[in-house]
Amino acid sequence: MRTMMEKMHTGELYLPGDEEILKEQQIRQDRLYDYNITRPTEQEKREHLLKEMFAEIGKDCYIEPPLHANFGGKFVHFGKMIYANYNLTLVDDTHIYVGDYTMFGPNVTIATAGHPILPELRKQGYQYNMSVRIGENCWLGAGVLVMPGITIGDNVVIGAGSVITKDIPSNVIAVGNPCRILREVNAHDKEYYFKNRRIDYSQL
Repeated sequence: MRTMMEKMHTGELYLPGDEEILKEQQIRQDRLYDYNITRPTEQEKREHLLKEMFAEIGKDCYIEPPLHANFGGKFVHFGKMIYANYNLTLVDDTHIYVGDYTMFGPNVTIATAGHPILPELRKQGYQYNMSVRIGENCWLGAGVLVMPGITIGDNVVIGAGSVITKDIPSNVIAVGNPCRILREVNAHDKEYYFKNRRIDYSQL
């Protein structure tokens, strides 16, 4: 029979108030606290802490404190050169995977945890977790919410304030609540970077 800690990663119902889980979570939260009180001049210290905190983290990642994470990043897998603005919230009760060069605007939430619809089960404190996967070179705008079990492809732009309840394929722009595909990344985007602002490749 699986322990509650093991059930965190199988999608089964489990009790997050389990003693073993809470003990590990408290240790991880202490380390997260250490990260969040670092000074802006302490970049080396931040990098060292992130390597301790996260399951995996690539080179040249920058996460602006405060960072919020249920398990302090224990189940978070970041590629290289990922940028996160203020108040990234990682409900990392199970694994979160993020590809290289992806950016997060302020107040983005990635949630892996859910609770049963049945009131009797919620009353008993049951929970389940589903992992989230975000591809390479994505940009999630301010206030985006990613729900449990979601997969987002590569080169995706998600508009600010969107709530992602279904998987998003690669190379699209998606917006809204619930989030829906607006269009594909296309030839127009090779010429303009914002409204009527042309890309001057000679200056890049």
